Amino acid sequence: MTTRRDLLASLGTAAAGALAFNTFRGDTNAALRADEGNNPAANVADRTSTIKITRITPTPVKRKVFLKVETNHGVTGWGEIDQLEPYVATALVKSLFELLDGENPTRIEHLWQKIYRSHRDMRGGPFMTHTLAGIDMALWDITGKLWGVPVYRLLGGPTRDKVRMYPSESATKVGAGPQPFSGSPQQIEGFVKTVENARAKVGPKGLVMFDAHCALPPPFLMQLASALKPYDLLYIEEPAVPGNIEVFKRLKKHISIPLAVGEQARTIWEVIPYLQEGCADILQIDCAHTGGISQMRKIAILGEAYHVPLAPHCVTTDLGVTASLHVSASIPFFLIHEYYPSITPPGLVKKSWSLDKDGYASLPEGPGIGCEVDEAVLAELAKQPSPPEWPTRGRLSDGSIADY
Repeated sequence: MTTRRDLLASLGTAAAGALAFNTFRGDTNAALRADEGNNPAANVADRTSTIKITRITPTPVKRKVFLKVETNHGVTGWGEIDQLEPYVATALVKSLFELLDGENPTRIEHLWQKIYRSHRDMRGGPFMTHTLAGIDMALWDITGKLWGVPVYRLLGGPTRDKVRMYPSESATKVGAGPQPFSGSPQQIEGFVKTVENARAKVGPKGLVMFDAHCALPPPFLMQLASALKPYDLLYIEEPAVPGNIEVFKRLKKHISIPLAVGEQARTIWEVIPYLQEGCADILQIDCAHTGGISQMRKIAILGEAYHVPLAPHCVTTDLGVTASLHVSASIPFFLIHEYYPSITPPGLVKKSWSLDKDGYASLPEGPGIGCEVDEAVLAELAKQPSPPEWPTRGRLSDGSIADY
């Protein structure tokens, strides 16, 4: 009769090669003693595993932070933190390590909840969820490597053979910077012309998206949407500043073009109002903003219940993009994925997928996330200065502060 221990041994040998079964063999008596100590976690612990987190190393590089999670068995995982003040994010990672030290990295959901709920006044918000996203990516990377499969296999397997990306020859996005509350005919016509040029570029079979960047106040955006043909755009992205669902309801009432929301909706709890109120036609969730692979997949399931697909926002390097691709490959309701190769510094990340001539990405290959980070290149990049970007953002012509 095959025992659980025999099964894990055979899986470990097939999946991880050099990782022998005794790598994962645990001390059952120690686990039982932990039970006796009224440790709730011990009741669900994997008693055949001794793998533990031993170190997290965050490295700030310009506007991003790359973090490496190490274990006592030599298996490591990588994650990326994006769109935060990098030195604050680095300090937060070092502080949160206290919650991860000695934990089994494959208990991904448990550790996500442990970090997210660790402090009642830090729950949610960009600093917690963006930082948690990088940690979550690394934990999935480790778990995939231990099982010897790509992460999307652990998410239920692929639902598609390739993932459509933009920008490409057949899909493009145009955008806007801060604008006044209401526009002149000349201003509106300028944006209409931009959309017309983009449409001419991709042709009638191509896709054009418009990113409002939360920078077009509702009156301005309603003016613009009325001047556009409804079918000119696949969607309008970030139509308003998050925080008041009534604004999104007002825009949805007056705009016939599909609205894509969620770039700054960082958890399932922040997405729910958009779906319940019918304000989201497309969810442009960002894996690096919303708490990583774990939370992104949950949001995809919520969207599926409302027949709302994902069109993931993504301005990370190839590391964060690949993490996002694993979710996109495994969910049924998906539209298109954002990707800018120029964001990745040369030589820093070696990815396991490629783009074809039609703008489709192949599925990531290899165990875990499927990326290798050159630590020597990372160390050199970390020496470069990282000036803040906000002094150049969000200014109107009269000198007042605008949303962006």
